[in-house]
Amino acid sequence: MPTSEALTQAEAVGLDLVEVAPMADPPVCRIMDYGKFKYEKSKKAKEAKKKQHVMHLKEIKLHPKTDEHDFMFKMDHARKFLLKGDRVKATVVFRGREITHIDFGKTVLDRLDTFLTDLAQVELSQKMEGRNMTSIYVPDKLKIRDYNKKMELEKKKENAESTKENVENATAPQAANT
Repeated sequence: MPTSEALTQAEAVGLDLVEVAPMADPPVCRIMDYGKFKYEKSKKAKEAKKKQHVMHLKEIKLHPKTDEHDFMFKMDHARKFLLKGDRVKATVVFRGREITHIDFGKTVLDRLDTFLTDLAQVELSQKMEGRNMTSIYVPDKLKIRDYNKKMELEKKKENAESTKENVENATAPQAANT
């Protein structure tokens, strides 16, 4: 159909003439509400973007002489990052003459490896970059799912025990009054 005829048909209906396949022979056009089409397309794109998860790289910094409490604190942060679905980069920073004792940094990262094995896989094992030794951990979906199930069961067990204690405590004073 000629272009002028298609345009008059579109105007008669109150819609737009939109070229769908310009490379086809002959080019393919469609009569539609272009504003509505663009709106629905952007809505679909926004919905698709909402469902996807972007994996970020979170970093925790340690030192060869990091104390036990500080190490556990940083390790808890790393576990939270992994449970959230982010990758974790653990960096041991050597200051001054600490660089002569690289084995202390290796032991720190080995300890971190053992604490994070139930949630993650090691993507990049201990690697020296200047004065820093780094290791990267990637969350393992199966391990995280198992961990979450385990935590859920423990919460249910604790709730059952606490309700049992509350019932026992509530009935104990009544028995003493009679």
